[in-house]
Amino acid sequence: MKNTLSRFGKFLSGMVMPNIGAFIAWGLITALFIEKGWFPNAQLASIQPYMLSYLLPVLIAAQGGKMVGGDRGRVMGAIAVMGCIAGVGGVDGQPMLMGAMVMGPLAGWFIKKLDEALDGRMPVGFEMLINNFSIGIFGMLLAIFGYYAIGPVMSGILAILSAGVDFLIAHSLLPLVSVFLEPAKVLFLNNAINHGVFTPIGAEQVQMLGKSIMYMLETNPGPGLGVLLAYWFFSKDVTTRQSAPGAVVIHLFGGIHEIYFPYILMNPAVILAPIVGNAAAILFFSIMGAGLNGPAAPGSIIAFMMMTPRDSMITSLLGIIIAAGVSFLIASPIVKMSGAKNLDEATSQMQSMKAEAKGMAVSGAAPAVSGAAVKKVVFSCDAGMGSSAMGATKFRNRIKAARPDLTVTNSSVDNIPADADVVVCQRVLAERARTCAPQVTLVTIDNFLADPNLDHLYESLANGNSSAAAPAAATASAKPAASAMNGVLLREGIQTGLKSVSKEEAIRAAGALLAKLGYVGADYADAMVERENLTTTYMGMGVAIPHGTSQKKETVKKSGVVMLQYPDGVDFGEEKAYLVFGIAGVGDEHLELLGNICNMLEDEEALEKMKTSSDIDFLMSQLS
Repeated sequence: MKNTLSRFGKFLSGMVMPNIGAFIAWGLITALFIEKGWFPNAQLASIQPYMLSYLLPVLIAAQGGKMVGGDRGRVMGAIAVMGCIAGVGGVDGQPMLMGAMVMGPLAGWFIKKLDEALDGRMPVGFEMLINNFSIGIFGMLLAIFGYYAIGPVMSGILAILSAGVDFLIAHSLLPLVSVFLEPAKVLFLNNAINHGVFTPIGAEQVQMLGKSIMYMLETNPGPGLGVLLAYWFFSKDVTTRQSAPGAVVIHLFGGIHEIYFPYILMNPAVILAPIVGNAAAILFFSIMGAGLNGPAAPGSIIAFMMMTPRDSMITSLLGIIIAAGVSFLIASPIVKMSGAKNLDEATSQMQSMKAEAKGMAVSGAAPAVSGAAVKKVVFSCDAGMGSSAMGATKFRNRIKAARPDLTVTNSSVDNIPADADVVVCQRVLAERARTCAPQVTLVTIDNFLADPNLDHLYESLANGNSSAAAPAAATASAKPAASAMNGVLLREGIQTGLKSVSKEEAIRAAGALLAKLGYVGADYADAMVERENLTTTYMGMGVAIPHGTSQKKETVKKSGVVMLQYPDGVDFGEEKAYLVFGIAGVGDEHLELLGNICNMLEDEEALEKMKTSSDIDFLMSQLS
């Protein structure tokens, strides 16, 4: 049950978080220019209803569609949610944020299934026509479905929730919301609840009253602040105590509530502190008739106070202090009396919970996956055409017998597919991968061909064998047609018996040969050296595959591969490369050759012969 809720919460948050900037813009316009705002301006205030009714739902639905169905899903989601918006009356109806969270993923799933059904069945030359018309036609149908079904249903659900909130407020029971809200934060449901439920209800209250207490329920930084202060003063673990001040700053001023989750996980009983602290603050806000003009996103004291009406600044500040004080008083004795885990263990536990939200678990130094929930593994490097392609091919060949249902592919680290479950990349690229795909489980490695973390990943995936899956799924994104070999590797692109040089000279020689054969521009070699400086392209077993950075892809004229043989080796750090493959890729034409290189690595006898042989026919036969 916990894992199901975590997966659900992370998925909903994944639709909201990339669009927080739009929520902030809408909130600022609301707080500044409505009648009871800081600088009342009826003309500028007229912007905010359109942002709430149109901009935010479309952004959320587009993101949800992209998470499920990629770029085509993004367009489908945006089209489909317009039906929901129109179905409830546009700016005169209830905001369709919840409707967007339904229609976006639904549209993405639909177009993904349609694309799978059409794969390989479209007549040559009609691909663009079919792709564009399929989105247009089925997007229209989903918009109609949203108009008559999803929009009215979501409007009804929101009306029921609004009535429930009114009942809680009228009977002074609103503080009880914290009993569910604070644990929901640890399950990653807070953003979905805040922006999917509280924000639409709050928007209606702002239109009637000029402010809403709903914006204060989840965003108050006080409850978490009290927990962190308790660990700062009373934790028995020195490392934990020393880490708490920094966490206080990040939480209070940065609004990153997630920073205090590990401190609760160290002692689950501490969850009582933010529950009671937030309940006390909500009670105070209710008595004082407090509220915010717009959503405080992220939940920092800065955003919280910026959204506070001019005449309620002291009230909002006192509410934060009350929440922090009560939370601190309850958490302090629990922290003092209990033998807590250290912070590293608790952080690992939180990472495990994040991973479990996608059906995964963390094991040892590398995330490992459990069960058959993982359907897509993506190997990523800077450009997405060299080391990641080889790594994906080798891992695909290794895992396909145990997991025929698994898709293993590769991409640039800046263009990771939205439907990826696990991403494998080199450590130096980890932050870029997290930025591009925060929803995935990340496996960091040092070597794409042989790394202990790849072994852990294999074992975890293999243990989750799905025998019911169709074997064809394993190669859904594998090799292109055999004709793709034509022109990718030429006899003139193989040089043997070269004298040893420096790594940079070998890379530039490969770049020069690629340029000579018309694959790339003259400056591509500079990009190859730049890529090598970022992280090594040495793959292991005496093979290196230097290639350019993603920023220099425009200098590639067509896909091509060259091979330079150095019988005495070229130093690539602490290793020697005897075969240096220079790579330039436009599309996927070079991937088959990389797959052949991977297969070649499995035959050690042939590989050793390739390092010294001058027989071009033999070398071509091994690579084709």
